Amino acid sequence: MQPADQDRLVVVLVRARNPSNIGAVARAMHDLGFSQLRIVNEFSVPFAAAKSAVDASVVLEAAREFATVAEAIADCSQVFGTTAVGERVLEHPLHLLNDSAGLIHATLAADPAAKTALLFGSEKTGLSNDELSHCNALLTIPMNTRTADRHLSMNLGQAVAVCLYAIANSVTHSSPFQRDEWEPAATSGDLERLTTLLREILDTSGYSRRHPANVREATLRRLVRRMALDDSDAAVWTGILRQMQHALAGRAVVTKVPTDASDTESPASAL
Repeated sequence: MQPADQDRLVVVLVRARNPSNIGAVARAMHDLGFSQLRIVNEFSVPFAAAKSAVDASVVLEAAREFATVAEAIADCSQVFGTTAVGERVLEHPLHLLNDSAGLIHATLAADPAAKTALLFGSEKTGLSNDELSHCNALLTIPMNTRTADRHLSMNLGQAVAVCLYAIANSVTHSSPFQRDEWEPAATSGDLERLTTLLREILDTSGYSRRHPANVREATLRRLVRRMALDDSDAAVWTGILRQMQHALAGRAVVTKVPTDASDTESPASAL
């Protein structure tokens, strides 16, 4: 993988609580040639403690903090989430690490300006279903299943190191996200705005009241991402929905439906 491609792979740690694990992730990124680290955590203590640790790398110094996953990946065109699978009901395509590494390599090569995000969940619970709804696909590290005392997941620092090593040394596969040069993929930020607009229209029109199971936030987010919109298509759909919203204004009673509960996978850490 070329250094320019590595600079466009964004590692996102969601709710990581152990400063040592955050430091281990930063060291692994630095040693393998990756530099873009983003932290999503409502508590700043773990990140602050990791940055003040001895031998903190330049990766930690340049790391950025975000309040939500949506904000952290807003400029990324493709998002891969990590999971131990366990008993989770899968709502996305799932790839083993070696296959995922090739797809990520191909995705980065397909558009020299686009960024790809790799999401890792907390040490205790992994990524929640709501957090996974921001992803286009999932990847998992195949673990030993031959012993009764096997672990389903790796330590966060180990998981990031293994994933990045596989990506850095991957052979490019055909990417399902590949696009022509003049049709860049829509960013996660564009898709999140489109999802929000769609939800508002469904509330205003009364659809949410009649079909509440179809309009949960994570469900709509996955629906929009499965459309695989390019930048131009996302703009057209946004314009259409805004016109519909304007036409519906004042004509219907808004009835909101509760969003998904943020249940998490268990047992898990990052993978």
